Amino acid sequence: MSVKSRIFSAMQQIAGEQKITLPPLEDGLSLHETGFDSLAFAILVARLEDDLGVDPFTIAEDITFPLTVGDFVRAYENVSA
Repeated sequence: MSVKSRIFSAMQQIAGEQKITLPPLEDGLSLHETGFDSLAFAILVARLEDDLGVDPFTIAEDITFPLTVGDFVRAYENVSA
């Protein structure tokens, strides 16, 4: 399973648990438009760290906060590569 697929799957699972209506996930979708709040993003990052073994937001020195779903996925793909 690709990193992107694993992220999308985790987002869908968390959306269900948190009762969030998640729009169709695509690269250009703004993270704000996902409906995730800070708690949902914290859960997502923690689960991805468990699943992928990495948190790009704590290990990279020059990472900028992602604005879109595509940016978020690339942050994980770039540290996994």
